[in-house]
Amino acid sequence: MRGQASYYARVTTANESRPYFLRSARLGFGTWSPEDLDLAVALWGDLRVTRLIGGPFPEDQIRDRLAEEIARQRSTGFQYWPIFRLQDGAHVGCCGLRPDATGDALELGAHLRFEHWGRGYASEAARAAIAHAFGALGIRQLVAGHHPENQASRQLLERLGFRYLSDDLYPPTGLHHRTYLLRRDDVDGC
Repeated sequence: MRGQASYYARVTTANESRPYFLRSARLGFGTWSPEDLDLAVALWGDLRVTRLIGGPFPEDQIRDRLAEEIARQRSTGFQYWPIFRLQDGAHVGCCGLRPDATGDALELGAHLRFEHWGRGYASEAARAAIAHAFGALGIRQLVAGHHPENQASRQLLERLGFRYLSDDLYPPTGLHHRTYLLRRDDVDGC
């Protein structure tokens, strides 16, 4: 039992020396590293987290996803950044940016670990990532989408000011997901 408890602590908390390049009231944003495989597996290997985006994913696909996130950060300055609770370093999930399916825009996205759902972290992380995108990165507009069954994501995007654009095919699920747009000019303070 003692071994399981230490493993759980290792995959749920950040390294105390991890620097945060962005902070919100309760969350710190880091960048993925190869040493974060356990955190990535705990996130993207969980059916509750990934069932609406084509998961859960096996470890080899998660390893590839982690490598892609690391490479994207190096080449573009953004990724789906890992986020941690400032209070205790608990890994909350990820939130950030990636090129959308067309390659013409940047997509905002977030994946939260199941134990952190319903606490306002998605909204808080998304607001911080939007401010960073429109501020420091100079992005003029973002897109975001959600599975047709994910009403919580729909409500969040609407609260954030995203406006519905269209329903677009999302190949990992084979379904048409709703797509939204947010322009920098539509956000107060950006």
